[in-house]
Amino acid sequence: MVKISVLQHDLSTHLPTRPGDPTPVQRNLNPLMHPFSRARERTRALNAAKMDRMFAKPFIDSLEGHVDAVEVICRQPGSLTTLASGSWDGGIILHNLSTRNHIVKIPQAHKGKVSGLCFSETDGGKLLSCGVDRNVKLWSVSGESESLETPLNVFPGKAAFKSTPISNLTFPTSSETITSVRFNMSEPSVLASTGSDRTFTLYDIRTGKAERRIIMQMQTNALAWSPTFPTTVLMASEDHNLYTFDIRKLDTPSMIYKAHVAAVMSCDWSPTGTEFVSGGWDRTVRIWKEGKGHSPEVYHTKRMQRVTSTVFSADARFVISGSDDGNVRIWKSKASEKLGVVTARERAAMEYREKLKERWMVDKDVERVVRFVNIFLFDAPFAQINQANQQTQGDDAGCKKGQRREEKTAYAFWGKQTQAGEEEGGHCRTNVKIIFNPWSSLYWTLEVHSKVFYMVMSSG
Repeated sequence: MVKISVLQHDLSTHLPTRPGDPTPVQRNLNPLMHPFSRARERTRALNAAKMDRMFAKPFIDSLEGHVDAVEVICRQPGSLTTLASGSWDGGIILHNLSTRNHIVKIPQAHKGKVSGLCFSETDGGKLLSCGVDRNVKLWSVSGESESLETPLNVFPGKAAFKSTPISNLTFPTSSETITSVRFNMSEPSVLASTGSDRTFTLYDIRTGKAERRIIMQMQTNALAWSPTFPTTVLMASEDHNLYTFDIRKLDTPSMIYKAHVAAVMSCDWSPTGTEFVSGGWDRTVRIWKEGKGHSPEVYHTKRMQRVTSTVFSADARFVISGSDDGNVRIWKSKASEKLGVVTARERAAMEYREKLKERWMVDKDVERVVRFVNIFLFDAPFAQINQANQQTQGDDAGCKKGQRREEKTAYAFWGKQTQAGEEEGGHCRTNVKIIFNPWSSLYWTLEVHSKVFYMVMSSG
């Protein structure tokens, strides 16, 4: 009698457990059976790094409405979409990031520029603003637009609040202007300040005095406390660098971040605490990894001018920047991230590519592609140089034509003749010079027909 053996497999092991999940694949993990697995994996890692650069489109949109430079930006606590911005024109605008419309617009909130904005932590519908007119104003941004013409309260004068202060914190030997103040997120009795005298000072409300103080090499423009490490503080300096300090040991910075080529004007931590954003007078927005002091992500557009304020969104997916051109711009924190609905299969593929890049970062080709930044910081100057070169070629052709005329006739038509090929009152030869600026290593000048063009030379 013939016996027949049947091999039976469970169907559930070959089908996805839920709709949308990837189909299970049976694999033999024995490395001897796959001699080319490492070569294939390296090729996949290199392709993943290239695809990230190919699909890197960080810019999303620009929020208009201000007619002058945007000085300060703050996000509303507990909201993913509400954002407030203040400008040099004295106006305040509340933006909705999802619809990209204006929720509230107060055109003349202050006389002069708005220097500070802050939402109430307990009541998100209250907004505090201050300006160079030496007034602090309280606004209600949750009502109708008609009720926003006048603030709820105005605190005028040199001392804004006339009631007795809870604590008066003063460093005995300091008489300079305080430029920024930030409370610690985990310890509300500890706050830090920076001043125009290049100082960074830590205060304790419980003792009512300054606890520690250091003097930097140059002035600090902004500071931010880490949301995940309460003892870490980030500072943006005039010397083109950012510094992180551990307040338990202020002798030396824990890390120095170098990439900006001009003064850093703003900084803000991501809610995850793993990265932060900075903006400066070099017209760039840079996103840094915490603990990595070089090679940040660089965002820039042709029309964006000096960046004065930067902030992360509450979900850490977007970066918002304000600049001198009066625009509030929205960027993706990850340049190649896909917006919209992402299926489980797409998410698994993206996570696999990220792990491949992390594993193969030791490979020089993969590292070169990951570190490559395809950005042009000198669009306008290069366009002017090309235009100058074209004008130079045209002038040279005109001079040759004039020389041929001089050979035929002894009369100079273009003015008093001085030397062969030159003339007074005309410009046969274009004077092109490259001149080094002795005051800064960042600027060069190009002189064409008494016109001076400036080029910002990046050292990164």
